[in-house]
Amino acid sequence: MRERQREREKHANNMQTINKRKQTLRNKEGLITMKLTFLGTSAMVPTKERNHSAAFLEIEPYGILVDCGEGTQRQLNIANIRPTRITHILISHWHGDHVLGLPGLLQTLSAMNPGHKITIAGPGGSRKHYEHMKKAFAFEPALEIQIVEAERNPVIKTDKFSVEFSELEHSVKTIGYRVKTRDRRRINTHKIKELGLKEGPWLTRIQEGKSVEVNGKKIRADDVSYVVKGKVVSFVTDTLMCPGCYELARDADVLVCESSYHSKQEEKAREYKHLTAAQAAQLASQENVGKLILTHFSQRYKTVEEILEEARSIFPETEAAFDFMNVRV
Repeated sequence: MRERQREREKHANNMQTINKRKQTLRNKEGLITMKLTFLGTSAMVPTKERNHSAAFLEIEPYGILVDCGEGTQRQLNIANIRPTRITHILISHWHGDHVLGLPGLLQTLSAMNPGHKITIAGPGGSRKHYEHMKKAFAFEPALEIQIVEAERNPVIKTDKFSVEFSELEHSVKTIGYRVKTRDRRRINTHKIKELGLKEGPWLTRIQEGKSVEVNGKKIRADDVSYVVKGKVVSFVTDTLMCPGCYELARDADVLVCESSYHSKQEEKAREYKHLTAAQAAQLASQENVGKLILTHFSQRYKTVEEILEEARSIFPETEAAFDFMNVRV
């Protein structure tokens, strides 16, 4: 009985923590905000400090997992992110260091019964890979899973965000993702007062961008409100520099970009179809990026200080991701 009581108390505390976290994501102006948590920042081989590739992007009430490398479930636990918060999974490509954690995660979600559909997006051929994965593990998930192969944009569209893709150039079919929150209208209270109007239910239609009639006078949305552009977080995964990199990076508030090598190893980067820190920084500088976050570091580097220094010499607004790093957008 005591053990059950402790479990109930633990569950209640976890729910309080989750609710508090969600509350902090609510912007006073009704804007949609995002929280990005890095779960794995290593390249092909994980290290003591860095797990295989994975990141969790929270856009309340949705949770987007970007890639799912080996050990992602454990990283979620350490980050205090319940797997049931995941609503979408974006797979960049089907190399092991980006998907080896997927079978286990889906088995866990199946057992936990999240109560909602899981949408898995990926490059062409993802449905075949998914079916092979199920056969390999003799497993049929007891939850609704929708597989979306990226063919046209947007790949995903909800009431809060949309996801677009661009093709990248790697040794297998690979895509990057661009996640954008919806544009929102902000009410201009000063304009309302100037027009001698009182706030009321009519503002709901204004926020929808529609005109209304108040006291016999037609009020257009632009008369008393203005549009605040949504935020963009882009993910450029394993790739050589290619047109898709520029499409994804353009005007992004945050660009998460692979930086497997320092430019000293540029030939090796080219051989294995990866980017250097200098290339990532040049991309961010050219495409008007707000913040560049480097990730996917080769295990050859004991520290990434030199990589970060190289990138910052070109694009100062650069950070080097580490496991469990949080970024608010």
